[in-house]
Amino acid sequence: MDAELLRRLTPSVIGVLVRRGADFAAAEDAVQDALVEAVRHWPADPPRDPKGWLVTAAWRKFLDATRAETARRRREDLADEEPAPGPASAADDTLQLYFLCAHPSLTPSSAVALTLRAVGGLTTRQIARAYLVPEATMAQRISRAKRTVSGVRFDRPGDVATVLRVLYLVFNEGYSGDVDLAAEAIRLTRLLAARVDHPEAAGLLALMLLHHARRAARTTPDGGLVPLAEQDRGRWDTALITEGVGILQAALARDRLGEFQAQAAVAALHADAPTAEETDWPQIVEWYDELVRLTDSPVVRLNRAVAVGEAEGPRAGLAALAELDVSLPRHTAVTAYLHERDGDLATAARLYAEAARKASNLAERDHLNRQAARLNTREPR
Repeated sequence: MDAELLRRLTPSVIGVLVRRGADFAAAEDAVQDALVEAVRHWPADPPRDPKGWLVTAAWRKFLDATRAETARRRREDLADEEPAPGPASAADDTLQLYFLCAHPSLTPSSAVALTLRAVGGLTTRQIARAYLVPEATMAQRISRAKRTVSGVRFDRPGDVATVLRVLYLVFNEGYSGDVDLAAEAIRLTRLLAARVDHPEAAGLLALMLLHHARRAARTTPDGGLVPLAEQDRGRWDTALITEGVGILQAALARDRLGEFQAQAAVAALHADAPTAEETDWPQIVEWYDELVRLTDSPVVRLNRAVAVGEAEGPRAGLAALAELDVSLPRHTAVTAYLHERDGDLATAARLYAEAARKASNLAERDHLNRQAARLNTREPR
């Protein structure tokens, strides 16, 4: 049994049923039932057209459920529509699922969960483990999301920007449990980039590849965080960097700059530097200026302050930081870093400890506490 094949076919088969008139929840349930049948029958009798087999089986499951719940007239209308066995349509229904799962009526967390289930083909248990929540909690979240989008029909092109935002959220979840969400986000973004002619889809794929290339160097063997400047660049994945830079260059050549392309350009400049000391910080500041123009995001302004501190000195960075809301995530940690760069070690140590108390995860908290302890004992970096 080729589990990967079933996983790849799942979104397309759901899309076929939705296009034929099934609401999303019923289509997803019918396809899951068809997958169970495939697992039972395919090992002994593999079909010549796997997608066609799944479409036929899922449509019959849908009809069975519909017959149990609807009036005779509706049952007869649907029964007349049952497709004859044969090769499945080559129509691209997966793209429609991307837009359905990123529907604006869904919360970001629900959109991510639904995307992983319908487009990614992950089980509810796998998604729950990735989010470190009980399976029943995730099942309720997905059920609510399916009910929300049930009955939605597409009579105009979907919003690619919304889909890209959802995929970016998936990527940023990283890795936990038995599902590597960063790798899954890259896989799904590759699929999307192959289906839409949009430079920001390519920009997001490039950004993911460039960030993912540094993954092996980001943590110590015991799970501690390793800052970018201290990472062993020999452990970066050069193949992913080369691919990401190539995709980015092709996207930038189209002269339709967007947020993800600009972020990828920053990542590419970090990847291009043989050592942290050789990083082209002035050019990174220029790209952050573009990002501020595109997004006016406080988080972008915070990252820009760090880059200004590296390019023009820590006091320039602190001046840029003074314009921002102190409640921003990482604001205290960045302030501590720039004070350390400026030689005010006592203030930096106090702020590192304060930032540790505000940290959102254990690894970040431990890293910041180590920075505070190092300065309090005046240990060298």
